[in-house]
Amino acid sequence: MSHSAARATVVGALIRRLPRSMRVPVMVLAILTVLALATAGCEARNDRPRSRGSAITILSVSDGRVFTPLRYPAQFLVFLPLVSYDESGEVEGRLARSWDHSADYREWTFHLRTDVRWHDGVPVTAHDIEFTRELLGRPEVAGYPRTQTTVVDDSTVMFRYEEPADALDSWTVYYPRHLLEGLDPGKFWDWEFWLRPVGNGPYRYVRHVPKTMVELEASPTYYAGKPTIEHVYLKFAESPLAELLSGSVDAAGVERADLLELAGDPRFRVYDHLFPDMGWVYGLYWNHREPLFQDPAVRRALTLAIDRPGLLRALDLPEGLPVFDVMFSGRQYWRGELAEGLPYDPVLAEALLEEAGWRDLDSDGVREQEGREFRFTVVTSPREQNDKAAVYLQQQLRRVGVQMEVQLVEGRLVWERIKSGDFQAALARQNLGSGRARRQLFGEKSWLGYRHPRIPGLLDTLDVSIDPVERDLIYGQLSSIFQEDLPVTFLYPLVATFVAHRRVRGLESPFRADPVMHMEELWIEEDTN
Repeated sequence: MSHSAARATVVGALIRRLPRSMRVPVMVLAILTVLALATAGCEARNDRPRSRGSAITILSVSDGRVFTPLRYPAQFLVFLPLVSYDESGEVEGRLARSWDHSADYREWTFHLRTDVRWHDGVPVTAHDIEFTRELLGRPEVAGYPRTQTTVVDDSTVMFRYEEPADALDSWTVYYPRHLLEGLDPGKFWDWEFWLRPVGNGPYRYVRHVPKTMVELEASPTYYAGKPTIEHVYLKFAESPLAELLSGSVDAAGVERADLLELAGDPRFRVYDHLFPDMGWVYGLYWNHREPLFQDPAVRRALTLAIDRPGLLRALDLPEGLPVFDVMFSGRQYWRGELAEGLPYDPVLAEALLEEAGWRDLDSDGVREQEGREFRFTVVTSPREQNDKAAVYLQQQLRRVGVQMEVQLVEGRLVWERIKSGDFQAALARQNLGSGRARRQLFGEKSWLGYRHPRIPGLLDTLDVSIDPVERDLIYGQLSSIFQEDLPVTFLYPLVATFVAHRRVRGLESPFRADPVMHMEELWIEEDTN
């Protein structure tokens, strides 16, 4: 199989290979990398307009060790992974120029570029790949399962897995063996190397000012051509909004609420990054053990009663986010094959509730059935506008005669309540790109109490399937069941928002919004007026 035909869902496979304690934090960052690392082309960027001595300052909420694994994706400014993904969801080579795999996906061979050098001039070879894989496999380092790694020659490396695996890993970057092999792995996280790294990526280390910033400069020996922006400064600060307004940084990731204070400021442009691969998704998770939610017709009515596009507007989320009721792959989204979700139809919602026996007999605005009113409590946390979303949903359901109360708890307690079954409904975010999370919610031992005879088998097959075409077929079968059962009411996908000064060019929504992830694609245009 050539790299032009090899695609897809690296997130689930990679996260399944990590220790459980790492999966959630890594997932957030993995999802950012898999879908944001786009079009790192192989041609020089010298044809783009260039400002004399161009520089950019990016806010970093992390400290000086921003280049360590599993942390802020600044590592991709300095180090390269084997592959990345473009904005069409197609895999493309970085350190690897091509690859192939065995029919059972247990053996992968990567053919490396021969024109990539470490910033000290030493060539990057397969020995660096082998060294990094072994290093990250140490329990005291990252605890990656130790893959059998074989160096075939300086530009060829082979991975062997005990089970079928997706080796197209766009998150793991690789380190120089000649500089690190003599260091103590037990002190890995404290190595001075992370403060003064020697990498192989588009930017090379210049200096580090503790608790202040890191300076990088464009690498003149970068295999894809020297980036247009000459200098990158990562400034360590806690308040993105204050740093932007004061002019101290050119770009930063922000909360949606910050946009209100930036509205109308002609200096800035807003970019939104969407994760269309069933990564982090917000939804109303129904407890199927609760008699109120055991009837699929009732769950359908509740979903129809919610104006989900209106909810996006109420939360000031970007226009055009998809409304969906199914799980899906990134390929299905990118190809326009995502099944459209139920529309906002309160009239049909009321009709379905009537048919299910829920009627407002005493005209008090709340439906009842056999003496029980349709009242329930949704548990959520006030973080990430969940409280605002809950109030909106409360108003929507009230219009069809359903009374929803809101209980705010600490963020981690929401999922503890769901796991224990101590809830009626929950407004929460979950990473449905993770096989483990899918099984927990919809599998044989569903935390939601959801049961369907075909779902566990389909989820098990999905977890071990690597072929993207086969995975899409499985998603299609899951979608048919979800459209019928509606075990959860999906509300909207996670969106990451970035603000950049207008002179920063090359960013765009929804797949090239993060300036750190796409620095080598950017350029500076100063105003001439």
